[in-house]
Amino acid sequence: MKSVRRITLAAFLVLAPALAVAQAQIALSGLSADPGAPVEVTAESLSIDQNARSAVFSGDVVIAQGEMRIAAGRAEVHYSEETGEIARLVLSGGVTFVTAEEEAGAERAEYDLAGGELVLSGDVLLSQGPNVLSADEMRVNLRDGTAQMQGRVRTLFGSGQ
Repeated sequence: MKSVRRITLAAFLVLAPALAVAQAQIALSGLSADPGAPVEVTAESLSIDQNARSAVFSGDVVIAQGEMRIAAGRAEVHYSEETGEIARLVLSGGVTFVTAEEEAGAERAEYDLAGGELVLSGDVLLSQGPNVLSADEMRVNLRDGTAQMQGRVRTLFGSGQ
């Protein structure tokens, strides 16, 4: 998956040196989630630290919340001291974030469930139908479906057909 993403990004950068700006604000119709929905995590292994209120999932990690799916090599789960519920996820090892309408990939991601914010960093690639965007970092507000991309932003707008 990582090599396919790199090939796609390389092809994109060769074909579309069009718009390169330092920062872009975009609206995302499908990148929204219900932070109150249950979270399901599957992985090859799990390590739990009760004192630190954390858990580490590793090996083919898949996280599902509502219609949102996240895949990664490793996921650190941090639990709220007040509620005991998942408060934050730190994902690494190549991350793919998928909804019904968008797909994003990055080297690393941090998901603040309580705040409803997802931050992807390192070779970020976002696909929305025929449109493709890349950047160093993308911050997504999952409550209102907006995102901000920063650092060597590149875009390719499709024909819409």
